[in-house]
Amino acid sequence: MSENLELIRQIGILPLVVLQDADDALPLARALAEGGIPIAEVTFRTDAAEEAIARIAQGAPEVLVGAGTVHTVEQAKRAVAAGGRFIVTPGFNPAVVAWCCENGVDVLPGVVSPADIEQAMGFGLSVCKFFPAAAYGGVKTLKALAGPYAGISFLPTGGVNEENMLDYLSLGNVAGVGGSFTCPDKLVQAKDWAGISALCRGLVQRVLGFSLAHVGINTADAGAAAAVAGRLGFLFGQPVEELPGAFFAGSLAEVVKGPYLGAHGHIGINTRDIDRAAAYFERIGVPLDWDSAARDEKGRLKAIYFKEEVGGFALHLRRG
Repeated sequence: MSENLELIRQIGILPLVVLQDADDALPLARALAEGGIPIAEVTFRTDAAEEAIARIAQGAPEVLVGAGTVHTVEQAKRAVAAGGRFIVTPGFNPAVVAWCCENGVDVLPGVVSPADIEQAMGFGLSVCKFFPAAAYGGVKTLKALAGPYAGISFLPTGGVNEENMLDYLSLGNVAGVGGSFTCPDKLVQAKDWAGISALCRGLVQRVLGFSLAHVGINTADAGAAAAVAGRLGFLFGQPVEELPGAFFAGSLAEVVKGPYLGAHGHIGINTRDIDRAAAYFERIGVPLDWDSAARDEKGRLKAIYFKEEVGGFALHLRRG
């Protein structure tokens, strides 16, 4: 997967941007970036699209900008010349796909059927847009496609919104979701850039889904750990379970049998998507301790510590 497509996968959301006025392009792009989604698919539905792409590419290079609703090779050429770094088509257009592949341009062709997917595979593509997702069976269809097309990831758009995006993102063959719900027309028309940033921040946090897993308590030894866990269990009606390195008082506390990470202990944080969460923290400059990474039998990340402590507590992410 290319660097551009990997960024889309890491964030999980591709904003669909429809602009009537190119003057709105730069403040909108910056609002998306401020909200944690530095990507914009500017659709070729308006006369302002080409200029909007150019302004974002030149004025906000931190934002990955591409062109959507591309129907012709000529549009693709214009988009790339303006600074677009990827192309999205509503349906499978062999001519556009061929031009993009020949010129090293990332392309997300629209597919809705096995015949479309077979064509995409013929061009060596591994990520496709699934459009219109809701009209063609949505989550149910994508689940059915996972078996015969295990090597293909999809980016569903069309009927995808804040309410159902997690249903799509929970699927192993979904690289991300797309739509204009990240920057609604009413906010763009009102030039409410702060509102768009706030909306995007909320969407990012919803994708990551952070919640408290447990508090870790360091003790002097196994005897002390047993006593602390027992007391917590009694006070709050939690079962106490002994594991090799710690006692657990239900899901409230992990009481460690001796000194461990963190001056006082550690805080475990569950996340809905640990891979996207890890990418998120590294993207915002919060380093993780990859030497601490724990993986399951399939090699998938299931837990990792941060390099920093907060208030004397080590922090670690857990796959929720």
